[in-house]
Amino acid sequence: MMGKFEDSVYDLIVETSTNLPGDVRRAVAAGRALEDKATRSGLALATITQNIGMAELQVSPICQDTGMPTFVIHTPVGVNQLEMKRDIQSAIVRATRDGKLRPNSVDSLTGANSGDNLGEGTPVIHFEQWEEEHIDIRLILKGGGCENKNIQYSLPAELEGLGKAGRDLDGIRKCILHAVYQAQGQGCSAGFIGVGVGGDRTSGYELAKKQLLRKVDDTNPIPELRQLEDYIMENANKLGIGTMGFGGEVTLLGCKVGAMNRLPASFFVSVAYNCWAFRRQGVLIDAGTGEIREWLYERGFGISAGAGAAETSLDMKTGGAGESGVPGVHPAAGESADTASGAREIRLTTPISEEDIRRLRVGDVVILSGELHTGRDALHKHLIDHESPVDLNGAVIYHCGPVMLKDEEGWHVTAAGPTTSIREEPYQGDIIKKFGIRAVIGKGGMGARTLQALQDHGGVYLNAIGGAAQYYAECIKKVDGVDFLEFGIPEAMWHLTIDGFAAIVTMDSHGNSLHADVEKDSAGKLALLRETVFK
Repeated sequence: MMGKFEDSVYDLIVETSTNLPGDVRRAVAAGRALEDKATRSGLALATITQNIGMAELQVSPICQDTGMPTFVIHTPVGVNQLEMKRDIQSAIVRATRDGKLRPNSVDSLTGANSGDNLGEGTPVIHFEQWEEEHIDIRLILKGGGCENKNIQYSLPAELEGLGKAGRDLDGIRKCILHAVYQAQGQGCSAGFIGVGVGGDRTSGYELAKKQLLRKVDDTNPIPELRQLEDYIMENANKLGIGTMGFGGEVTLLGCKVGAMNRLPASFFVSVAYNCWAFRRQGVLIDAGTGEIREWLYERGFGISAGAGAAETSLDMKTGGAGESGVPGVHPAAGESADTASGAREIRLTTPISEEDIRRLRVGDVVILSGELHTGRDALHKHLIDHESPVDLNGAVIYHCGPVMLKDEEGWHVTAAGPTTSIREEPYQGDIIKKFGIRAVIGKGGMGARTLQALQDHGGVYLNAIGGAAQYYAECIKKVDGVDFLEFGIPEAMWHLTIDGFAAIVTMDSHGNSLHADVEKDSAGKLALLRETVFK
């Protein structure tokens, strides 16, 4: 049966992981046009645009977190779904081996990574029969950072800043606005949301995720929901959260709402948040041969590779601009240059002194060279009770789970963007104090405990651009070694030599936090939207 089916699924996985579809690219481009290119959010969107083009050109993952592969499949009656499942699993293993997917399947009890993206419940496959003669397969790769910002409401509810949300259209409106607010920059805004109204707790989330399979520029056939989608798109962007939570004009790039019946006693509003790296694609497949007959979303060849992206992004590499990213400026280590936005650009080489760190302020762009060390959940938990295998005094920890490939020459990084940092909040302050770490790189910011540790011990938090896995992989010049590979590739401690690695100071050693400021400001703007709109 269907001798070409496994190859077709493999091609679908590669396309989804490495090439954003045209409707998503247009939404990103439209958002970029609304943002002042000299602001932090404008620079972030330019970097995102550059990363999209790099991933397409190199056929490498757009974001290192390739998520939980989730398939929604419609098949004709009589097609052998068991054989299809086996072929899908084989294609998943192959894509993981080739570095198109990161090994993301972890045993929930032991923490062991399967290494091939297979395991109980992985990948997620939803089969449905229909009366068409062909097979329709949709795939979405939704990373953990945005998955963690999904949220479900049970109405009626009392919502921060918005008051009572009742069991009506206006209550739904308030839930969606609150969902965007609570995500802040941790879900790699500017993002897309799918909303499921009704159902039970499980089917509500499934409905929400299915909304993400709609095209960005489609029109909701239900007038009330069409009006609600338009309202959310207009008003969510008034919250001022901006790209990466840096503040700005563009917080949301798409909103799709669906509804289903519910029990009289239950009224759920389920919101599936997706980052700007909105990786979903689909194909129609011949049920006889297994060959792809049609791509269901416009393939995004070159739509937003964007001439001029390198000149306006956080690009600190040579070629057109100086090493600082400013044409003609090549500051030495520790010296600074002003960008077009007025922010300082400061070059530092690891290990970094406390004196150099305390010179930094929120808003500075730091360009790092030297060695850094990746560390995520497993490593942070381990370091609380154990010593580090390397000297971390003056070092930089990068919250990153890279995509790695190994050949006869050793390990190579193929994708290496930041992961969401707030997960490490229970550990980070203690680890900064224990080891003398000077800088932490991640995305989305951290909380009060980490901010206090940065102030007490002389450290900064550097916000890299979430999802920009190709952009940052290019800054990694060498893999120096690895510890704790038994934790799995994403959770291992990778020792990397970097050059020209740029990120923005968003928490400094003087008690300042851009994330806290943006959250406070957006909370005030959220309260302005409290008044009932839909009656």
